[in-house]
Amino acid sequence: MTDYDIIIIGSGPAGLEAAITSVIRHKKILLLGQNDLSSKLRKAHIINNYLGFHDIHGPELADRFTEHLQSLNIEVTPKKAAAVYDMGDSFAVQSGAEMFQCKSVILATGVITKNLFPGEEELLGRGVSYCATCDAALYPDKTAIVISYSKNEEKEAEFLAEYAKKVIYIPMYDDPAISGDNVEIVSKKPLEILGEDSFTALRTDDGDIPADGVFILRENIAPDSLIPGIEMDQTHVIVKSDMSTNIPGVFACGDLTGPPYQFIKSAGEGNIAALSACAFIDSKKNV
Repeated sequence: MTDYDIIIIGSGPAGLEAAITSVIRHKKILLLGQNDLSSKLRKAHIINNYLGFHDIHGPELADRFTEHLQSLNIEVTPKKAAAVYDMGDSFAVQSGAEMFQCKSVILATGVITKNLFPGEEELLGRGVSYCATCDAALYPDKTAIVISYSKNEEKEAEFLAEYAKKVIYIPMYDDPAISGDNVEIVSKKPLEILGEDSFTALRTDDGDIPADGVFILRENIAPDSLIPGIEMDQTHVIVKSDMSTNIPGVFACGDLTGPPYQFIKSAGEGNIAALSACAFIDSKKNV
Protein backbone atom coordinates (compact mmCIF):
# COMPACT_ATOMS: atom_id res chain seq x y z
CA MET A 1 0.00 0.00 0.00
CA THR A 2 1.53 3.33 -1.12
CA ASP A 3 1.61 6.07 1.52
CA TYR A 4 0.87 9.76 0.84
CA ASP A 5 0.32 12.82 2.96
CA ILE A 6 -2.76 13.93 0.99
CA ILE A 7 -4.89 12.23 -1.63
CA ILE A 8 -6.89 14.67 -3.74
CA ILE A 9 -9.90 13.28 -5.59
CA GLY A 10 -10.85 15.41 -8.59
CA SER A 11 -8.92 17.33 -11.24
CA GLY A 12 -11.02 20.44 -11.79
CA PRO A 13 -9.84 23.88 -10.60
CA ALA A 14 -10.48 22.98 -6.93
CA GLY A 15 -8.47 19.77 -7.03
CA LEU A 16 -5.66 21.30 -9.08
CA GLU A 17 -5.27 24.26 -6.75
CA ALA A 18 -5.34 21.90 -3.76
CA ALA A 19 -2.55 19.88 -5.39
CA ILE A 20 -0.42 22.95 -6.16
CA THR A 21 -0.77 24.38 -2.65
CA SER A 22 -0.05 21.00 -1.03
CA VAL A 23 3.14 20.51 -3.06
CA ILE A 24 4.32 24.04 -2.30
CA ARG A 25 3.83 23.10 1.37
CA HIS A 26 6.12 20.09 0.80
CA LYS A 27 3.46 17.41 1.07
CA LYS A 28 3.53 14.13 -0.84
CA ILE A 29 0.29 13.95 -2.80
CA LEU A 30 -1.68 11.69 -5.10
CA LEU A 31 -3.99 13.54 -7.49
CA LEU A 32 -6.73 11.28 -8.86
CA GLY A 33 -8.59 12.65 -11.87
CA GLN A 34 -8.82 12.79 -15.65
CA ASN A 35 -6.10 13.30 -18.22
CA ASP A 36 -8.02 16.22 -19.72
CA LEU A 37 -8.42 17.67 -16.18
CA SER A 38 -12.09 18.68 -16.38
CA SER A 39 -14.68 18.25 -19.13
CA LYS A 40 -16.62 21.20 -17.69
CA LEU A 41 -13.54 23.40 -17.99
CA ARG A 42 -12.73 22.20 -21.50
CA LYS A 43 -16.27 22.98 -22.66
CA ALA A 44 -16.35 26.51 -21.21
CA HIS A 45 -16.61 29.17 -23.94
CA ILE A 46 -15.51 32.49 -22.45
CA ILE A 47 -14.46 33.04 -18.83
CA ASN A 48 -14.46 36.68 -17.73
CA ASN A 49 -14.17 36.60 -13.94
CA TYR A 50 -11.01 34.55 -13.36
CA LEU A 51 -8.51 37.02 -11.91
CA GLY A 52 -5.62 37.68 -14.29
CA PHE A 53 -7.17 35.83 -17.24
CA HIS A 54 -9.51 38.19 -19.10
CA ASP A 55 -11.79 36.78 -21.83
CA ILE A 56 -10.10 33.38 -21.78
CA HIS A 57 -11.54 30.24 -23.36
CA GLY A 58 -11.94 27.13 -21.22
CA PRO A 59 -9.46 24.97 -23.18
CA GLU A 60 -6.86 27.74 -23.01
CA LEU A 61 -7.28 28.08 -19.24
CA ALA A 62 -6.99 24.29 -18.92
CA ASP A 63 -3.71 24.42 -20.85
CA ARG A 64 -2.42 27.10 -18.46
CA PHE A 65 -3.38 24.89 -15.54
CA THR A 66 -1.45 22.01 -17.12
CA GLU A 67 1.63 24.20 -17.53
CA HIS A 68 1.45 25.15 -13.85
CA LEU A 69 1.20 21.49 -12.81
CA GLN A 70 4.15 20.56 -15.00
CA SER A 71 6.28 23.35 -13.50
CA LEU A 72 5.86 21.64 -10.11
CA ASN A 73 6.16 18.08 -11.48
CA ILE A 74 2.59 17.30 -10.47
CA GLU A 75 0.98 14.45 -12.40
CA VAL A 76 -2.70 13.57 -12.63
CA THR A 77 -3.22 9.87 -12.00
CA PRO A 78 -6.13 8.81 -14.24
CA LYS A 79 -7.85 6.56 -11.73
CA LYS A 80 -11.25 6.72 -10.06
CA ALA A 81 -11.63 6.49 -6.30
CA ALA A 82 -14.13 3.76 -5.50
CA ALA A 83 -14.12 4.01 -1.70
CA VAL A 84 -12.45 5.88 1.14
CA TYR A 85 -11.98 4.06 4.45
CA ASP A 86 -11.35 5.89 7.71
CA MET A 87 -8.67 3.82 9.46
CA GLY A 88 -8.49 6.03 12.55
CA ASP A 89 -5.00 7.51 12.20
CA SER A 90 -5.05 7.36 8.40
CA PHE A 91 -7.27 6.81 5.37
CA ALA A 92 -7.26 4.07 2.74
CA VAL A 93 -8.45 5.02 -0.74
CA GLN A 94 -9.45 2.18 -3.03
CA SER A 95 -9.10 2.54 -6.79
CA GLY A 96 -9.87 -0.63 -8.67
CA ALA A 97 -7.73 -3.40 -7.23
CA GLU A 98 -5.25 -0.87 -5.77
CA MET A 99 -5.24 0.65 -2.30
CA PHE A 100 -3.52 3.91 -1.34
CA GLN A 101 -2.96 5.21 2.18
CA CYS A 102 -2.84 8.83 3.28
CA LYS A 103 -3.08 11.11 6.28
CA SER A 104 -5.74 13.40 4.80
CA VAL A 105 -8.24 13.39 1.93
CA ILE A 106 -9.47 16.32 -0.13
CA LEU A 107 -12.69 15.82 -2.11
CA ALA A 108 -12.93 17.96 -5.25
CA THR A 109 -15.18 15.82 -7.43
CA GLY A 110 -17.59 18.53 -8.52
CA VAL A 111 -21.29 18.56 -7.79
CA ILE A 112 -22.83 15.16 -8.30
CA THR A 113 -26.55 14.85 -8.95
CA LYS A 114 -27.56 11.85 -6.92
CA ASN A 115 -30.15 10.29 -9.23
CA LEU A 116 -30.14 6.80 -7.78
CA PHE A 117 -32.23 4.02 -9.23
CA PRO A 118 -35.02 2.74 -7.00
CA GLY A 119 -33.52 -0.10 -4.98
CA GLU A 120 -29.91 0.95 -5.62
CA GLU A 121 -29.11 2.31 -2.18
CA GLU A 122 -30.95 -0.50 -0.40
CA LEU A 123 -29.00 -3.24 -2.23
CA LEU A 124 -25.59 -1.56 -2.32
CA GLY A 125 -23.05 -4.21 -1.31
CA ARG A 126 -25.62 -6.96 -1.86
CA GLY A 127 -25.26 -7.39 -5.59
CA VAL A 128 -24.99 -3.68 -6.41
CA SER A 129 -21.47 -2.32 -6.79
CA TYR A 130 -19.74 0.81 -8.09
CA CYS A 131 -16.37 -0.81 -8.88
CA ALA A 132 -16.04 -3.65 -11.38
CA THR A 133 -12.30 -4.07 -10.91
CA CYS A 134 -12.81 -4.29 -7.15
CA ASP A 135 -15.37 -7.09 -7.26
CA ALA A 136 -14.62 -8.85 -10.57
CA ALA A 137 -13.10 -11.88 -8.82
CA LEU A 138 -16.47 -12.55 -7.16
CA TYR A 139 -18.10 -13.32 -10.53
CA PRO A 140 -16.60 -16.53 -11.92
CA ASP A 141 -19.26 -18.41 -13.90
CA LYS A 142 -21.74 -15.62 -13.16
CA THR A 143 -23.60 -13.02 -15.18
CA ALA A 144 -23.11 -9.35 -14.42
CA ILE A 145 -24.82 -6.24 -15.74
CA VAL A 146 -22.82 -3.06 -16.23
CA ILE A 147 -24.57 0.31 -16.50
CA SER A 148 -21.92 2.72 -17.76
CA TYR A 149 -22.09 6.49 -18.11
CA SER A 150 -18.76 7.06 -19.85
CA LYS A 151 -16.46 5.51 -22.44
CA ASN A 152 -13.76 5.81 -19.79
CA GLU A 153 -15.41 2.91 -17.96
CA GLU A 154 -15.16 0.45 -20.86
CA LYS A 155 -11.78 -0.89 -19.70
CA GLU A 156 -13.27 -1.61 -16.29
CA ALA A 157 -16.09 -3.61 -17.87
CA GLU A 158 -13.62 -5.51 -20.07
CA PHE A 159 -11.65 -6.41 -16.93
CA LEU A 160 -14.85 -7.76 -15.38
CA ALA A 161 -15.46 -9.84 -18.52
CA GLU A 162 -12.18 -11.67 -17.89
CA TYR A 163 -13.77 -13.18 -14.78
CA ALA A 164 -17.51 -13.30 -15.43
CA LYS A 165 -19.27 -15.86 -17.57
CA LYS A 166 -21.20 -13.05 -19.27
CA VAL A 167 -21.32 -9.25 -19.09
CA ILE A 168 -24.42 -7.38 -20.22
CA TYR A 169 -23.23 -3.87 -21.02
CA ILE A 170 -25.74 -1.00 -21.01
CA PRO A 171 -24.08 2.22 -22.25
CA MET A 172 -25.68 5.51 -21.23
CA TYR A 173 -23.73 7.28 -24.00
CA ASP A 174 -23.29 7.03 -27.77
CA ASP A 175 -20.95 4.80 -29.78
CA PRO A 176 -19.72 2.24 -27.24
CA ALA A 177 -16.57 0.41 -28.32
CA ILE A 178 -16.25 -2.30 -25.70
CA SER A 179 -14.93 -5.69 -26.83
CA GLY A 180 -15.12 -9.26 -25.59
CA ASP A 181 -16.68 -12.52 -26.76
CA ASN A 182 -18.75 -12.73 -23.59
CA VAL A 183 -19.88 -9.08 -23.66
CA GLU A 184 -23.35 -8.23 -24.94
CA ILE A 185 -24.17 -4.57 -25.57
CA VAL A 186 -27.81 -3.82 -24.78
CA SER A 187 -29.62 -0.59 -25.70
CA LYS A 188 -32.22 -0.38 -22.96
CA LYS A 189 -33.07 2.23 -20.37
CA PRO A 190 -32.49 1.08 -16.77
CA LEU A 191 -35.41 1.87 -14.48
CA GLU A 192 -35.12 -0.04 -11.21
CA ILE A 193 -32.89 -2.38 -9.20
CA LEU A 194 -34.84 -5.47 -8.19
CA GLY A 195 -34.36 -7.80 -5.23
CA GLU A 196 -35.27 -8.18 -1.57
CA ASP A 197 -32.25 -9.41 0.40
CA SER A 198 -29.95 -9.22 -2.63
CA PHE A 199 -29.97 -8.12 -6.28
CA THR A 200 -31.91 -10.38 -8.64
CA ALA A 201 -32.65 -8.37 -11.79
CA LEU A 202 -32.55 -5.01 -13.51
CA ARG A 203 -35.86 -3.57 -14.67
CA THR A 204 -35.63 -1.70 -17.98
CA ASP A 205 -38.03 -0.03 -20.37
CA ASP A 206 -38.03 -3.30 -22.33
CA GLY A 207 -38.45 -5.86 -19.58
CA ASP A 208 -36.42 -7.30 -16.69
CA ILE A 209 -32.87 -8.63 -17.06
CA PRO A 210 -31.95 -11.27 -14.45
CA ALA A 211 -28.31 -11.44 -13.35
CA ASP A 212 -26.09 -12.19 -10.38
CA GLY A 213 -25.03 -8.57 -9.90
CA VAL A 214 -25.08 -5.08 -11.34
CA PHE A 215 -22.25 -2.56 -11.58
CA ILE A 216 -23.22 1.10 -11.89
CA LEU A 217 -20.22 2.95 -13.30
CA ARG A 218 -20.76 6.68 -13.04
CA GLU A 219 -17.87 9.09 -13.64
CA ASN A 220 -17.99 10.09 -9.97
CA ILE A 221 -19.46 8.48 -6.90
CA ALA A 222 -21.69 10.49 -4.56
CA PRO A 223 -19.66 11.59 -1.50
CA ASP A 224 -21.81 9.74 1.03
CA SER A 225 -21.35 6.54 -0.99
CA LEU A 226 -17.62 7.19 -1.32
CA ILE A 227 -17.15 8.01 2.37
CA PRO A 228 -19.98 6.63 4.54
CA GLY A 229 -20.97 9.01 7.31
CA ILE A 230 -19.98 12.26 5.65
CA GLU A 231 -22.61 14.95 6.25
CA MET A 232 -24.52 16.14 3.20
CA ASP A 233 -27.09 18.78 2.35
CA GLN A 234 -28.82 17.02 -0.53
CA THR A 235 -26.08 16.82 -3.20
CA HIS A 236 -23.53 19.03 -1.42
CA VAL A 237 -20.98 18.21 1.28
CA ILE A 238 -21.37 20.33 4.41
CA VAL A 239 -18.13 22.14 5.24
CA LYS A 240 -16.87 24.74 7.68
CA SER A 241 -15.04 27.88 6.60
CA ASP A 242 -11.75 25.94 6.53
CA MET A 243 -13.32 23.37 4.15
CA SER A 244 -13.31 20.68 6.83
CA THR A 245 -16.11 18.12 6.92
CA ASN A 246 -17.55 16.31 9.92
CA ILE A 247 -14.89 13.61 9.44
CA PRO A 248 -11.52 14.80 10.86
CA GLY A 249 -8.91 14.82 8.12
CA VAL A 250 -11.41 14.94 5.26
CA PHE A 251 -11.86 18.25 3.43
CA ALA A 252 -14.08 19.22 0.50
CA CYS A 253 -13.93 22.09 -1.98
CA GLY A 254 -15.31 23.46 -5.23
CA ASP A 255 -18.73 22.81 -6.74
CA LEU A 256 -19.10 19.91 -4.32
CA THR A 257 -19.68 22.35 -1.45
CA GLY A 258 -22.45 24.29 -3.21
CA PRO A 259 -23.01 27.38 -5.38
CA PRO A 260 -21.84 29.59 -6.91
CA TYR A 261 -20.50 27.08 -9.44
CA GLN A 262 -17.62 29.19 -10.71
CA PHE A 263 -14.03 28.28 -11.44
CA ILE A 264 -12.50 31.05 -9.35
CA LYS A 265 -14.57 30.09 -6.31
CA SER A 266 -13.50 26.47 -6.74
CA ALA A 267 -9.81 27.36 -6.98
CA GLY A 268 -10.04 29.51 -3.86
CA GLU A 269 -11.66 26.75 -1.88
CA GLY A 270 -9.04 24.30 -3.16
CA ASN A 271 -6.35 26.54 -1.72
CA ILE A 272 -8.13 26.72 1.64
CA ALA A 273 -8.73 22.95 1.74
CA ALA A 274 -5.04 22.26 1.07
CA LEU A 275 -3.85 24.70 3.73
CA SER A 276 -6.26 23.13 6.20
CA ALA A 277 -5.18 19.59 5.30
CA CYS A 278 -1.52 20.58 5.72
CA ALA A 279 -2.27 22.13 9.10
CA PHE A 280 -4.17 18.97 10.12
CA ILE A 281 -1.21 16.77 9.20
CA ASP A 282 1.31 19.04 10.90
CA SER A 283 -0.76 19.12 14.08
CA LYS A 284 -0.48 15.32 14.35
CA LYS A 285 3.33 15.56 14.44
CA ASN A 286 3.15 17.33 17.77
CA VAL A 287 0.84 14.84 19.46
